[in-house]
Amino acid sequence: MSAAANFAFANRQVITAGIRRAWKHHFGASGVLDLVYDVAHNVAKLERHEIGEVLVHRKGATRAFPGQPVLIPGSMGTASYVLVGLPGAMEQSFGSTCHGAGRTMSRTRARQQIEAGELRARLKQAGIVAEAGSSKGLVEEAPEAYKDIDAVVDIVDRAGIARKVARLVPVGVVKG
Repeated sequence: MSAAANFAFANRQVITAGIRRAWKHHFGASGVLDLVYDVAHNVAKLERHEIGEVLVHRKGATRAFPGQPVLIPGSMGTASYVLVGLPGAMEQSFGSTCHGAGRTMSRTRARQQIEAGELRARLKQAGIVAEAGSSKGLVEEAPEAYKDIDAVVDIVDRAGIARKVARLVPVGVVKG
């Protein structure tokens, strides 16, 4: 698991470097992007909690420690959220929350039901530029394949796990 987490971290760094190069190419010297926060999901860590030291495996989840940033991404056509962890997360979920809205449609079903050209057109009409390595990868991540991110984040907020700070909307999406 450590090797997989290290690979994921390195992969995000490579993607970030590519985004920085493209941004600088298009916007010149003023096109500097700083990484603000990087968080892994699908990892297990030994942590000290009220009941003692426990191994917390966050599969499809992310940390929501009090006072720390919490990122809950939406799909390529929906909002994402920045939240701040609350004490309720420690009491209810070992300092964890969801890492996204969750799927309503399997990848196979999405490929069967969603047409890539139509999806690209819809995203473009919404002002979102989507670049994907394949049409298959694009349709698997279509907005309609996921639950309503706004509703999911409202539940996290109301449950006292994390408080909403900012709602972000996509302008560009890169799918590998």
